[in-house]
Amino acid sequence: MSRYIATRAIRGANALVTEAELMLDKALAEKGPDTPVAFPNTAYYLPVIYGMTGFAVETLGQLPEVMNQARRLLHPAPSPNKWTPYLGETLDSGMATLLAAETIEVIRQLYGLQPEPMPGFTLAGGTVYQAGGDNGLTGRLNGAIDDIQLRSWGIQLVDGRMPGFAAIVGAAKTNEIAVKIVRELQRRNILVFLSGNVNGRSIIHQLMEEGVDLGYDTYTVPFGTDTISAIYALGFATRSALTFGGLKGGMARRILEYNRDRVFAFVLALGEVDDLKYAAAAGAINYGFPVIADTVIPEILPTGITTYEHVVSMPFDEIDGADDLERAERLVQKCIEVRGVKIKMADVPVPVPYGSAFEGEVVRRTDMRVEFGGKNSRCFEYLYMAPMDEVVDGQIEIVGPTFDEIEPQGSMDMGIVVQAAGREMQKDFEPVLERQFHYFVNGASGIQHIGQRDITWIRISNSAADAGFNLEHFGKILHARFHADFGAIVDKIQVTIYTDPEQFQAWLETAREAYDFRNKRLADLTDDSVDEFYSCTLCQSFAPNHVCIVSPERLGLCGAYNWLDCKASYSINPTGPNQPIKLGRPIDTEKGYWEGTNDYAKVGSHGVVEEVAMYSIMENPMTACGCFECIVMLIPESNGVMVVSREDTSMTPAGMTFSTLAGMAGGGLQTPGVMGVGKFYLISPKFISADGGFKRVVWMSSFLKESMADELRAVAEREGDPDLIDRIADERNAATVDELLAWLEQHNHPALVMDPIF
Repeated sequence: MSRYIATRAIRGANALVTEAELMLDKALAEKGPDTPVAFPNTAYYLPVIYGMTGFAVETLGQLPEVMNQARRLLHPAPSPNKWTPYLGETLDSGMATLLAAETIEVIRQLYGLQPEPMPGFTLAGGTVYQAGGDNGLTGRLNGAIDDIQLRSWGIQLVDGRMPGFAAIVGAAKTNEIAVKIVRELQRRNILVFLSGNVNGRSIIHQLMEEGVDLGYDTYTVPFGTDTISAIYALGFATRSALTFGGLKGGMARRILEYNRDRVFAFVLALGEVDDLKYAAAAGAINYGFPVIADTVIPEILPTGITTYEHVVSMPFDEIDGADDLERAERLVQKCIEVRGVKIKMADVPVPVPYGSAFEGEVVRRTDMRVEFGGKNSRCFEYLYMAPMDEVVDGQIEIVGPTFDEIEPQGSMDMGIVVQAAGREMQKDFEPVLERQFHYFVNGASGIQHIGQRDITWIRISNSAADAGFNLEHFGKILHARFHADFGAIVDKIQVTIYTDPEQFQAWLETAREAYDFRNKRLADLTDDSVDEFYSCTLCQSFAPNHVCIVSPERLGLCGAYNWLDCKASYSINPTGPNQPIKLGRPIDTEKGYWEGTNDYAKVGSHGVVEEVAMYSIMENPMTACGCFECIVMLIPESNGVMVVSREDTSMTPAGMTFSTLAGMAGGGLQTPGVMGVGKFYLISPKFISADGGFKRVVWMSSFLKESMADELRAVAEREGDPDLIDRIADERNAATVDELLAWLEQHNHPALVMDPIF
């Protein structure tokens, strides 16, 4: 262990703990000990403090005990004359730094200083934009990642699309280098957290000055312009262990080991490293996250705390490379190598950056070159299986005019038709592959894709068009990605893009006939019509004991995988996460027990789960990891259940928000009366059918009511009560049990007269 690093880190920790104690004394005097403290829309209280100490901090008056713990972890700086093993003392001081940093940030929040204001910029939809944007509000950086976003990223974390995260602290040598580093990370789909500064200048400033979109949508999240705000990255890591790993507050060692073994993250320190950065780096090393610096500092070789090196020095000007941009690329490559991040990349021949980091990118009308679909035009996409001899692999044809002659911000009709051929291709796979258009096309920077089938809406930005992106590139994306992701079932891909009005209309009618056929086919595909379900163990990378069992009438709790998806996945990768489960002898088909599903539950959960009832919430419900779309929970007084969407941050009649409820439903726990589900399971005839079905729903987030209005109306008709949705309360009219019961009585909800649910 380097005495130099130990000295700087321990000195920085002592200084920060003292600063936190002074701030806390001031806040207690001015605000009072009963003042509530929390990070908005996050579970697990103050997550690092809760995870490491087990203290569930809810008020300012509980923080002095945290600071006492931080003070006990501190050590004196090493003697200049005598060598001792410095690693333990340094790691302790790093942990004290994290406790102090989280204390400081939550106190700053009490005073309106967090999330940090960014004058001259606007904030819309969780993303920071330059001034003059859509809403005209004074911008703020992101602060703590909210729980909705953590869980929506969950499926990308577990299936490998998001292989890890990088915490960048400081500022790059130039703006151009800062952009290159972030683009290289985005290209690899690595989540990027930004914080810190060098002499007052932050990489956040650099990226904003270059017009780089920051925020959740682009995997590039600005926490704050000082080093202390890096605590949010480690809070995210702690919450990952608590959310997906089923761990509890106070399990410090297991939380740290979980992150070392399962969360592939690293710290990239840009520019001069001061005492505070050394102290924060020591805190990150506790989590198994190595630190890579672009300046000269002593290196620390492996001791088992991290998987590889602890600290790596890679002075920027000494990196081999033809120019600074190549050096920046090699710096990123070194970070990935040191942490052992597993990267899955497809070579997509387009003239813009490409990767999952751009999937949520929004193209505003003022930045738009052209759009297809939306209010002023139509756009559809259609994939169908064709004989091998009818498909020319890689052929991309444009039938009709391009957008060259369309006025800027104009629109035109477009249809994307893909012929797929393969020896292992099946008709049932058509909708599975067709749904991938959204993810594949959205991976291109400057391209926005929304919807599917004949309600697709695509926009091309000015910057993408200026870079040379044209209609042919849609075909190039689809050809490359289908071969990369579905090569086991697809041998040939041919793409035709129709903009000619007559051809467009003819193919639109053909596509609609196919959509209708598929709808009827899926309607006939029921649990009773098959002899096997499928497992899904994707989430076991984060929730080791959780198992998902997917049936035709019960999709995965993440909402991303249905029975056909799993069937296709098994064909692509017979040894992968989706395996057929032969149902075997039925035990209780009303509740959903078969010998095959029970046997699999025991094996798949490593003996933690003995039985799973596919159709009950009250008896042996299915477990969840943490990336579920909704939580279904019993409200005993109402004889029914509530359904809370992860987009809903309001208080529920259970006296808890979604974030708090999620701690009861996630982590592979089997809790009768609580269940994480995919939102489209709500419209299945098998939805808690053993407990009374959809009529048991007495409260539902308004987000679900509005976003699934047509589907829910159809369910109400099926249940024989066309007004049922109007009888279900939401957060706008019932936030407590008493308010809920009054609503149910007033609206004659059927749950009140149903048999007792337990």
